Amino acid sequence: MTATTTPVQVPGDPGLVERLRIVVIDSVTVTKRNVIKIKRVPDVLVFATLSPIMFVLLFAYVFGTAIQVPGMEGGYREFLIAGIFVQTVVFGATFTGAGLAEDMQKGIIDRFRSLPMAPVAVLVGRTVSDVVINVVSLVVMSLTGLVVGWRIRGSVLDAVLAYVLLLLFAYALSWMMATVGLLVRAPEVFNNASFMVIFPLTFLANTFVPIDDLPTVLKVFAEWNPVSALAQASRELFGNTSPLAPPSDAWSMQHPVATTLIWVVVILLIFIPLSLRQYQRTVSR
Repeated sequence: MTATTTPVQVPGDPGLVERLRIVVIDSVTVTKRNVIKIKRVPDVLVFATLSPIMFVLLFAYVFGTAIQVPGMEGGYREFLIAGIFVQTVVFGATFTGAGLAEDMQKGIIDRFRSLPMAPVAVLVGRTVSDVVINVVSLVVMSLTGLVVGWRIRGSVLDAVLAYVLLLLFAYALSWMMATVGLLVRAPEVFNNASFMVIFPLTFLANTFVPIDDLPTVLKVFAEWNPVSALAQASRELFGNTSPLAPPSDAWSMQHPVATTLIWVVVILLIFIPLSLRQYQRTVSR
């Protein structure tokens, strides 16, 4: 005779499915809160879209006549736009860290802590809402690029994949910025700290110029820079590459889409746990 045991249900302890449902509902609520905040403070969205337009116009008309990309039908302007896309989504990821630092400074995080909500929803809602800013920025930049002569020369499916890849990378980077924002706890400090990282990443890459003529050490860094992989992947998917200017022989440049996806997974695996741990430490003080 065998005895059977029935799992003990602890009163008030929801199951896994119920906990996931609560996380999703709370995350959607926080996402709506952040999107509404953007609507009520339109300056954030205005400057987030004006900056890319300024970069496109300045680089296209100032450097467009000085930098030559042989064999590319649209010239330097087609080479440029993918780099501007990458730079913009990377800068757009900083809204996550700045927003969290501002919420901590104003006591909003303390209010969230007093509510019966899933703690992870604060971070998920923050990172997801910033995808909205990146989507708007990409739409504005695409229209501006078309005005200055950029064209999508690949298939529609490849172009959609390029936009998805840009947003995926931006989302992953948002978790990194969330960790930094929770550490510094002041928007001004976060801006200074994030720019010290972002500027080298975006300029020591193939975002604005080919990397063939860089010194050896800088060239190797640029070849394995995730920003370079994303820019190269975007150019290939948009059809903005030149047979006369092939990428370097580095594996990352020969397989930029795979390299970008690997970076996305690595960043998420590292910084989601780190940001959640830092958030728990912050709210427990």
